[in-house]
Amino acid sequence: MSMDNLAFESGHNHQHCIDQALQQARTLCKERQQRLTPVRELVLKLIWQSHQPIGAYELLPALAEAGFNSAPPTVYRALEFLQEQGFVHRIASLNAFVGCPHPEDKHQGYFLICRNCHSTSELESAPVHETLKQSAAELGFSIEQETIEVTGLCPNCRNREGSDA
Repeated sequence: MSMDNLAFESGHNHQHCIDQALQQARTLCKERQQRLTPVRELVLKLIWQSHQPIGAYELLPALAEAGFNSAPPTVYRALEFLQEQGFVHRIASLNAFVGCPHPEDKHQGYFLICRNCHSTSELESAPVHETLKQSAAELGFSIEQETIEVTGLCPNCRNREGSDA
């Protein structure tokens, strides 16, 4: 099981993540013959500003500041497109969105979410998927969508709590 744990690194440079996410999105949209409009690009950039999930309504002021229509349907349409393309995931427990570091491959969502700072890291885990698939099949259940959200403490917050004791 490998993990993209950049979210949990102290002193992490988010600009690198933003640049990489935007470049991947531009490339994949071109390959898929999809339009990465300025609004969609801005929403993606805003989501990647940190590894903390961000809600749709939190995006509205930045859209208005950039001169775009800041009505909720505008941001929801952009988020829907970004989800369809695999550029972002929805974190249901927080009703928020986080960038996907692997949009080139369709995959299931497995997330570690810090209960303190809300930093989120996406796991890549074929064994978890296979175990779920097998358990579901034994019950005659067909999985159509799968998202797992695990809450705990990231290394930074765990260290802080330990030093506070």
